Amino acid sequence: MKYTCIAVDDEPLALEKIESFINRMPTLVLERSFDRATDALAYLSSHNVDLIFLDIQMKSMTGLDLLAAMPVRPQVVLTTAYSEFALKGYEFEVADYLLKPYSFERFAQAVNKTLKRIPELAVPTNTPDFIFVKTDYRLVKVTLSEIMYIEGMRDFRCIHTLTGKILTQQTFGSLEEQLPNHQFVRVHKSYLVSLLHVESVEKHRVKIGKELLPVSESYRDRFYRHLS
Repeated sequence: MKYTCIAVDDEPLALEKIESFINRMPTLVLERSFDRATDALAYLSSHNVDLIFLDIQMKSMTGLDLLAAMPVRPQVVLTTAYSEFALKGYEFEVADYLLKPYSFERFAQAVNKTLKRIPELAVPTNTPDFIFVKTDYRLVKVTLSEIMYIEGMRDFRCIHTLTGKILTQQTFGSLEEQLPNHQFVRVHKSYLVSLLHVESVEKHRVKIGKELLPVSESYRDRFYRHLS
């Protein structure tokens, strides 16, 4: 099971370190990194993640201010150089805190502790095996296992399935919200693929059926993390 996360820290070296540690954890997928808490808050207003790695002392908005501004919070691991600030984080029921500088072993310990707090994600028993897609004036039921990939075509998205094609005006963002992110991954601004139907990956392309689809640089790292 993969868990999505973001990292927030205004120190470039600290952010680079935590990104490196996240990439070493097979259970984590880094969605985004932010050097400003305000940008992270804007992102979280329209995206769900399982875990936030959050620095406390930042300039425009502190990590604690960010937590206070969130009506619903995912699991949080605080990172700070000052233990007295970390204690304040427990008012927000954070999972753990990392006192800088910290080792990878301590980081992994915090991650494993935090993931135990979300056992309901370990076995997605209630995940439906279909979605409804808007097409023309109808809602069409599409079985997830039959979706091979989704292609962007100007004003439309074309859902390529095992049995045919479905055109919809739904955006990629709308479709991604409906699709389970452990199975469907964006590989290009114009392509969203099902890992179930990936036959091979070669350099900057992925093979699905008879098609070779491009994997762009901006989506490559996240795609490979899903494959590992």
